[in-house]
Order: sequence, then structure tokens, then C-alpha cells
Amino acid sequence: MISRNEIIQTIEMIDQQHLDIRTITMGISLLDCADADMRVCCGKIYDKITRLAADLVKTGEDIEAEFGIPIVNKRISVTPISLVAAGCAGGDYADIARTLDRAAAETGVNFIGGFSALVHKDFTNSDRRLIDAIPEALASTKLVCSSVNVATTRSGINMDAVRLMGEKVKKAAELTADSGGMACAKLVVFANAVEDNPFMAGAFHGVGEAECVINVGVSGPGVVHHALKACRGEPFDVVAETIKKTAFKVTRMGELVAREASKRLNVPFGVVDLSLAPTPAVGDSVADILEEMGLESVGTHGTTAALALLNDAVKKGGVMASSSVGGLSGAFIPVSEDAGMIAGAERGSLALDKLEAMTCVCSVGLDMIAVPGDTPAETIAAIIADEAAIGVVNGKTTAVRIIPAPGKKVGERVDFGGLLGSAPVMPVHEFSSAEFIARGGRIPAPLHSLRN
Repeated sequence: MISRNEIIQTIEMIDQQHLDIRTITMGISLLDCADADMRVCCGKIYDKITRLAADLVKTGEDIEAEFGIPIVNKRISVTPISLVAAGCAGGDYADIARTLDRAAAETGVNFIGGFSALVHKDFTNSDRRLIDAIPEALASTKLVCSSVNVATTRSGINMDAVRLMGEKVKKAAELTADSGGMACAKLVVFANAVEDNPFMAGAFHGVGEAECVINVGVSGPGVVHHALKACRGEPFDVVAETIKKTAFKVTRMGELVAREASKRLNVPFGVVDLSLAPTPAVGDSVADILEEMGLESVGTHGTTAALALLNDAVKKGGVMASSSVGGLSGAFIPVSEDAGMIAGAERGSLALDKLEAMTCVCSVGLDMIAVPGDTPAETIAAIIADEAAIGVVNGKTTAVRIIPAPGKKVGERVDFGGLLGSAPVMPVHEFSSAEFIARGGRIPAPLHSLRN
């Protein structure tokens, strides 16, 4: 039985502390859309997505109105297109991206993810065709998101793919120079990518998933920050317990919405991703949580330890609140999407190297980071390699979503609008990594990957 006090607490969290359902994401398998004719394949993709997701947005809006719970985004993820299109004899993979864009627009969703390839060990011909198409695909669409998995703990790091992705990130930025390199904000390079992630830009529908599934991503940095104000000066075990209890409440709300959406759409419920995903709004910041623990500014010494505590406590609290916790589940640290992170970068306490250290203990990696537009492709590839190494060695998901902002220099800002926010351009090391990246090949998997 839910008590009157719990109801009042939830209302306060929604009304005053930025608690929301960040996304309802419908995962759709497109494996049965494969065809040797590219035009036929595109037609099957469009028809299946618009049929299965026809009521997704309306259902989300109905639940939002009925329960009074904000649902910020309604999204779709699909089977990695490099798999779906592998049998196409010819044609441009960017045409498939434009088909996905039309289908997303028709259903009314915010984004569609899955223009993706899994190349952690090597490439198929289809993988290469898709990666070559990424810059044009993202530049010519509004709603399509792309991801490429270049490493796993079991396989090591495909350094040829890393080099290629450095080049594609650079090209994508150049093709969307008039919007600050916006295409790069829709492109993620992963290590150990998961199959049930509801969050963009990295969402895709894994081959081990059902035909169609509903995944929900919850968020509540503002709620956690508010809760910690009540235990100022308390020891860290009290801090951890407070975060756990708060994460439990947030996740229970996500479980309710997920099961309700699943029932109304007659689609299986997949997972609740209990990540703390910030927004540019003041009071909805992961950085604020870390500073509430006693740090003068995010990025100073102690930040990594504070983030480790936060990430662990969120997982422990959330996993008790749902029978199906999945996705990434933890704390995100996207610079452009977090007002506190932006402030830390601008005042000089938060640098790229410190962000890299923080990714050892957070949910994902270097996310929504703007760097100077003249940053070489090899430097971008080296940043991707460093982040992939953290993921591979630690057996966790890591990712890079980096924007070499055309024409921008250190200290300037690039504005993407909406939830993507605005990013201060951060410096990168001036010393070259070109010879390192030119080696290619594969960095072998670590010894502890051999667990058979």
C-alpha cells in the first residue's frame, strides 16, 4: 500500500526537483526486413516501424496526463542496420538512414537509433559500407542516431575501426558546420555496447532481444541532490544510504510507467534503465550532486571518488526496485547537457583528462564534449582508443561522443539547443598521436577476458 506521505513526496519530486521519465524507447527488430533490393528493404523498414510504433507517442502522452509523470522523450531503437542491410546488393546506406528519419517523423518520436555497426573484432563488407555512410547519413537526417562498437573485453580493441571513426567524426562535423557539428551529437563510439540501452544516441535493438520491446529510462539528478541536502556533514555511509533510498523511489516510478506502457501497447516490457541523466536546466545536474558531497567545484581532487559512490549507490538502490534493471544504469556526465559540468569546465576545474578519469567509475564515458574544430582526426581517434581501453580492461561500457566544433576555439561555446544544451570548447593535448593511430591492427583482449 502506498502511503499518503509517499504520494506527496513523489509529487514534490516531480514538481520541484526535475524528476521525470527521460524516455520510453520501443525496440524493433528489423531482421525480417532484409532484402537484396535496397528499395524493397527500405520499404519494409518504413512499413514495420510505422506499424509497430504508430501508438507509441500517444500512449506516452496518455500515461503522462493520467499519472502526472513527465515523460520527456518517446524514441525508437532498431536492429543495427549493418546487419539488416548486409544482403543488399547495391545502393547507398544513407538512403536507409533517410528512411529511418521519415519513419521516425511519421510516428512523432524524438529520435531513432540503430544506424549502427558492431566491429569490435573486424569488419564485414556491410560494416564498412555503413561506417562510410555515417557522415552523410547524419548530416542529411534530423532524427537518426548512429553508434559503432569498436571494442569488447572479450575481443580487444579494433584499432582500424578506431582510426576510421576518428575520420568519420571529423567528416560529420564538417558536413554540419553550420549547426556547430550537430551530426557528431548523434554519433557514439562504444566499447562493450549493451543491447537494451534506451538512451540516445547509443541505442540499438540487439539481436538477442524480442521482436518488439519497451524499455524505459528514468532520471532524477535533482531529486538526489535535494535528498543529500538533508545529510550535510554526515559520513559517506549515510550519503550512500540516502542515495540508495532515493534511487529506489525513482526506479519504482519507472517500473510503473514501463509496465503500463507495455500493457497498453501490447509489447513486452524489457528493462528500466535507472541512469541519472542530467539536463541543461538549473537544478538537474550530476555535478551539483558531487559538489553537495563537499567538493568546491566538480573536477577537483575527490571528484572520481564521489562519482564512484554515486554510481554504486544508484545501482544498489535501483536494482531492488525493479525486476528488470538493464541498459547502462548509473550516472551520466555529458558536459553540454549538465549545467554544473559546463560551469566546472568554464571555471577551469574540469578538464578532459579529469573527465577521462571519471569515466572509469561512471555509466558511460566522454559524452557531449566539444573540442576545437581544428583537432586532428588522429587525436579524436586516440581519445576514442583511451576510452575503449578503460572499458575493455574494466569490463564496463564506455563511449565517446565528441564534437570537433568547426571554426571554434578553446573557451568559445557551441550551442545545440534543447536537451543537448551548449558546450564550452575544451582543450586537447597539442602533441600528436598520429603514428600511434597509424599502426592499426587490434589491441588484444586482456588476460582476464579468458573466463571459460
